[in-house]
Amino acid sequence: MSQQNENLQSLPLAGVRVIEFVHMVMGPTCGLVLADLGAEVIKVEPVPEGDNTRRLTGSGAGYWMTYNRNKKSFAVDIKTDEGMAAVRKLIESADVVTENFRPGAMEKLGLGYEQVKLIKPDIIYSSMKGFLPGPYEHRTALDEVVQMMTGLAYMTGPEGRPLRAGASVNDVMGGMFSAISILAALWQRKNTGEGQFVQTGLFENSAFLVGQHMMQMATTGKAAAPMPSRLSAWAIYDVFDTCDNEQVFMGVVSDSQWVSFCQSFGFAELGAAPELAKNTQRVQARARILPQVKARLLQLSKQEVMTMCEEAGLPFSPIQRPQDLFDDRHLNESGGLADLTLENGDQVKVPMLPFEMNGHRFATRLNVPTLGSHSAELLQDMGYAPGDVDALRARGIIR
Repeated sequence: MSQQNENLQSLPLAGVRVIEFVHMVMGPTCGLVLADLGAEVIKVEPVPEGDNTRRLTGSGAGYWMTYNRNKKSFAVDIKTDEGMAAVRKLIESADVVTENFRPGAMEKLGLGYEQVKLIKPDIIYSSMKGFLPGPYEHRTALDEVVQMMTGLAYMTGPEGRPLRAGASVNDVMGGMFSAISILAALWQRKNTGEGQFVQTGLFENSAFLVGQHMMQMATTGKAAAPMPSRLSAWAIYDVFDTCDNEQVFMGVVSDSQWVSFCQSFGFAELGAAPELAKNTQRVQARARILPQVKARLLQLSKQEVMTMCEEAGLPFSPIQRPQDLFDDRHLNESGGLADLTLENGDQVKVPMLPFEMNGHRFATRLNVPTLGSHSAELLQDMGYAPGDVDALRARGIIR
């Protein structure tokens, strides 16, 4: 793979060491954000097979390669005294420890916050769970579970058919919020010299997502309807069919956009109607407006509709599939895709973090690690002699 070289020391989190005990999506996402920003993120994996996420199939087949670039793999048997000693020594050098296993799992291993704090008193320990402390905290959660509990699935599907969102939105956002709390704790430690325990809840994340619908009820007295049957906030905010059997989403979300829309698409009569000048008026007149818009767009091709929308400054989008983004012009020409090498050697691209700093995007420095790819290097950095490393490997304590 032709990796993009960066000056590590110039990255925002250069010099920060993170030890992660994570799997699936939420925990790895947190580490990905920190790693892309320059932190040294070391993934502790069990021998002999490593993180179970490596072997997921079906809808989980992409998890491993998506959320583990720019990390190092330390494969070790922590159920042995020698393996635990190596992990403890690694923690002594760390700024941050992250974990997202079931409640009590890390404490059982001897690596809960209070136990790790004895190893490194100023450690920042991030625990990512299904629920923050409270009545539900011992329950097992999944993205689907909390989407059902918070009404997100209710809002996504048609009435009577709750439907989870089409991506791991809570897991990914939960990992992002964990990274934010870690960054805040690092800044606070800079001023106080003290570490701390920070925790993120998947359920609370999903509740945050539906807060806008809660407030709709609070401010209007009317419950938010599921998205497929909602009363839109705008008269034109829909997916429209075109003459070439394609579809385009288009929105007209301001009074000025309404004027531009009517001019561009030839709706002079609608544009001149004073009873349609304001958005609230147009929402009430959807039954009058939409049939005319649908009929007009059905006479145009997808490309014609998109060209007209772009020239008029209107929000629009073709209806795309995730795999279409590999060839997306903007992502490719703007440098928004990071290089990655799959386990079979194929070179692909994956979306980068969705922001830039001082004109800089955060690319791939380290490919997704193979199991134990950095074990020997890390042990030698901690003072283990090459012969000792070989002996640990021969006994199956490390890989």
